[in-house]
Amino acid sequence: MVSLLGVAGPASLTAPARAASLTEVTGFGSNPGNLRMFRYVPDGLPAGRPLVVAMHGCTQSAGGFDDETGWTKWADQWGFALVLPQQQSANNLNSCFNWFEAGDIRRGAGEALSVKQMTDRMKADVGSDPARVHATGLSAGAAMTNVMLAAYPDVFASGAPVAGLPYACATSVVAAYSCMNPGSNLTPAAWAAKVREAYPGYAGPWPAVSVWQGTTDTTVVPANLTETVEQWTAVHGTDTTPDATGTVGGYPHAVYRDGSGRDVVETYTITGMGHGQPVDPGSGAEQCGRAGAYILDVNICAAYHIGRFWGLGEGGGGTDPGAPAQRAVIPSTAADDGYVKASASGAGAAVGTLEGTMGAAVGRGTDGQHNRTLLSFDTSSVPDDATVTRAYVTVSRAGGSGDPWAGGNRLLIDVRDGCFGASCATAAEDWAAPATASGAAELARFTSGSADSTAFTGVNRTGPTQLRLRLADAPASTAYLFLRTGAEAKLTVEWEPAS
Repeated sequence: MVSLLGVAGPASLTAPARAASLTEVTGFGSNPGNLRMFRYVPDGLPAGRPLVVAMHGCTQSAGGFDDETGWTKWADQWGFALVLPQQQSANNLNSCFNWFEAGDIRRGAGEALSVKQMTDRMKADVGSDPARVHATGLSAGAAMTNVMLAAYPDVFASGAPVAGLPYACATSVVAAYSCMNPGSNLTPAAWAAKVREAYPGYAGPWPAVSVWQGTTDTTVVPANLTETVEQWTAVHGTDTTPDATGTVGGYPHAVYRDGSGRDVVETYTITGMGHGQPVDPGSGAEQCGRAGAYILDVNICAAYHIGRFWGLGEGGGGTDPGAPAQRAVIPSTAADDGYVKASASGAGAAVGTLEGTMGAAVGRGTDGQHNRTLLSFDTSSVPDDATVTRAYVTVSRAGGSGDPWAGGNRLLIDVRDGCFGASCATAAEDWAAPATASGAAELARFTSGSADSTAFTGVNRTGPTQLRLRLADAPASTAYLFLRTGAEAKLTVEWEPAS
């Protein structure tokens, strides 16, 4: 038996990286989890394509998890980028991701943050679509998949744990063994609470989840499939009774839908399979992979069916769970962007001088004044009768000083259906003008590059939508960042057309 903990088990079976196109990336962030980053980008891949994060199991490596599982085949065929985090033996004896360490599964910390920083680097380097980022993994990588979906639901649209465990099943080695076998039995509400505690205040949308499990797995017992389903169906507000059942490739398949009829959780129960990733070697339209240690030839390609569930590829089989039919990426209106300066109380508000290279300021400057940034977007392209399912802003950092997020401070976004003032041009009144939705979204800490906000839905369909970026609390000392405006600030709006 291979331990998912790295505290016992056989010697490493790590395979060397083979594919010349699998390349290592360094300098992708602060990397608090001390992970390595590998990526596979098909030649000529255009910007705006999906991104898949695939995490290996214990005793494996990025180079032993790319084409063996079939993910590089579908990256080439369907057109998406692939990032493969790799654990280091210095962190874990058997190169397992540390899914059971409290410091590695929290938002903004440890290995979870390292993987998130890898996705940020990919979005910056290859222009991956931030609305179509997906995570999957095997064994400890599957447990880490649930970590990423829980800690960063604003980053990952969907995920697929293969032989994994529910999020926060364990936060110690002792508890981890019990989670693996015989499993931990909690109520759906208790499991869902663990997910919601990973990102307090986040209200959705939540990632859709495809769960895979072998019935004869004694390393991660099948009870973990049941508990994982209970966790994610409860998060989505639905029950544990499947809305559709059948077989795919001869194996039981179940689908769970939310109140709007979207497929939010699915399961594949691989009868007679032990601990591993299902593959079906061959050149057929649905075949993939190469059998090996914990890569099991059971005549079904998990990567193919997972990708279809996520909406990757074209034609036949599967939809993008919860994804809207339409979307637009709108650059901000540079002429109306700017920032307003005032005292900590808001007194003496005045328009700041927009930096030609640095952009607009947020936070407390060296002059002791406090700054709020205004960004304007023409959202009239959204149909009047459409249902906006998600909107988020992407901003690029140009510089700054100190840590605006220190002490638990938050960078909030107020949304105005129209303009904060008499016009959308930045004016002193914008400092305190009422918002349609105050604190509707926020930006988590980032030190360089670009970042996406959490989601909101209040968008003006007949004209401009303005955003005001501000710190929740006035810093006691200098702490600010500059954000680029114009084409480097984008609002992504997703909607469902009227039926």
